[in-house]
Amino acid sequence: MKPFTLERRQTLPITLAQAWEFFSNPAGLTRITPPDMDLRITSAPVQETYAGQIITYTVKPLFGVTVNWTTEITHVDKPHFFVDEQRFGPYRFWHHQHRFREVEGGVEIHDLVHYLLLHDQLARLINLLIVAPRLKRIFDYRNRALQDLFPAA
Repeated sequence: MKPFTLERRQTLPITLAQAWEFFSNPAGLTRITPPDMDLRITSAPVQETYAGQIITYTVKPLFGVTVNWTTEITHVDKPHFFVDEQRFGPYRFWHHQHRFREVEGGVEIHDLVHYLLLHDQLARLINLLIVAPRLKRIFDYRNRALQDLFPAA
């Protein structure tokens, strides 16, 4: 089955160094995730993202049910790019590229997510009715939270 895709771009009035510092630190994720998801990082904090890093969380992605999520940072090109991949969690496959590039007025944040669901037979229907709208809501929240954290001058 072909993976589903989510792609978002947002420009923030910050430097490339500031973008990297915020997005490469897992603690920042709690600040841009909807509160009802109750995201909690359960792995030990680290100073800098690196390839091979394992990050564990608990999160309530749907219906208030807590799930464990383990990701690995598989690629890092500081300060331009990193990839997190789910190793264990609610998806069959999750590959999230985070890209940062300087543009006029700040830095463009580019997220590209490829994902597969656990149930092949019903994947298209489940994605259409539940997962895609939920991911849209999560990334819409993230967009607003980032605008609040990094307001335009």
